[in-house]
Amino acid sequence: MPLIARPQSGRQQLIVAVDTADPAAARQLCTRLAPEAGLLKLGLEFFVANGPAAIRAVAGEAPVFLDLKFHDIPNTVAGAVRSACAAVRPAMLTVHASGGAPMIRAAREAAEAAGGDRPAVLAVTVLTSLDAATLSETGVAGGPAQQVLRLARIALDAGADGLVCSPHEVSRLRDAFGEAPMLVVPGVRPRGAAAGDQARTATPAEAIAAGADWIVMGRPITGHADPVAAARAAVAEMPR
Repeated sequence: MPLIARPQSGRQQLIVAVDTADPAAARQLCTRLAPEAGLLKLGLEFFVANGPAAIRAVAGEAPVFLDLKFHDIPNTVAGAVRSACAAVRPAMLTVHASGGAPMIRAAREAAEAAGGDRPAVLAVTVLTSLDAATLSETGVAGGPAQQVLRLARIALDAGADGLVCSPHEVSRLRDAFGEAPMLVVPGVRPRGAAAGDQARTATPAEAIAAGADWIVMGRPITGHADPVAAARAAVAEMPR
């Protein structure tokens, strides 16, 4: 079974994205924010600069969402998942749903073969930075919502534990698939905050009310003058 359990409410539903290549800055943020969040997300920027051993060095014993979005042939992705399980022991990791059913199935099987409690395998549907026009340029017709549902069905049928989607698709996914899949939702911004490079956004209250299990917030917290206060304010916005 997955290492991570579905959160109950409030602080447990917040994932803080620690998006920096600087290990000292990451360590400071992780130390301050681990008590305020359910998980810490470390992704490509940090991983490429510092390697897998540094993930645990900065996160300590806090649960880690390893967001590397694996997308390759099934054998390569399976190997990457095995390596991640051994080196990082993440609570969650990501693959791209667009990698197809055999790749997702290989990721799930590799996670299970790692032994013990395994990470939740989450399939990234459509990145929150993409809108209908950008998808159309890549040959995807029908807009983000249709593509998210299409990829979600492939991923869940192949064994993914859950999905990563924008706030705009959460309620559609709940209608289509019920409560079973874990839904992790980036593109969340506090009320009044700038969207930045995110195209499909919502507030913490809106995302949770729509059915998100976890919300992911990065720069609105880590770039704030008082990151702890920003994290607590985000949690305070969530429905209780």
